[in-house]
Amino acid sequence: MQITVRSASEVPWADVVTVMSTPGDPRTCWCQYFKVTNAVFESTSTADKTEALRAQKERGPTPGLIAYADGEPAGWVSVEPRVNFPRLFRSRVAASMAQPPDAASIWSIVCFVVAKAHRRQGVGNALLDAAVEHARASGATSIEAYPVDVAEITGSPGGYLYHGTVSMFRTAGFEDAADEPAIRHVMTLSL
Repeated sequence: MQITVRSASEVPWADVVTVMSTPGDPRTCWCQYFKVTNAVFESTSTADKTEALRAQKERGPTPGLIAYADGEPAGWVSVEPRVNFPRLFRSRVAASMAQPPDAASIWSIVCFVVAKAHRRQGVGNALLDAAVEHARASGATSIEAYPVDVAEITGSPGGYLYHGTVSMFRTAGFEDAADEPAIRHVMTLSL
């Protein structure tokens, strides 16, 4: 399988819709969860969240990247300057952030979506590699992520995997920012 990754701002909106129509949270979130308060998120319709992502895609800079597997839309990663994700600063991960919240040169990876038919085929890793390169090319000095360690999760880890896994980030060179990480780690990579 050939995997390519492109900026969401450069691809047809229909391809973004295909990926975000993956069963589960993507259908209702449209990568807006970390961009607004809980009250705003809960009171915003799915149609309005969809429109918000479309507007972000069109006005730029891109809110994320789209992966293609053999030409088919297969995945998404949300990667932007950390300041674009204000919910992070009110979350439990905030205490482990390596730099001040307003450091504009720090980027964050907050979400992955991989269509079920393309899971366990390297799409997530391709998205991660492309996200790092995109952040670097856009002037980021470091990139931060909030993955989970599936070994620390009791029960089904499926609901947590949209953050990515600790092992995939470690393989890409990320390091833990905190000495004693929780289930959701804060991991960084200097660019």
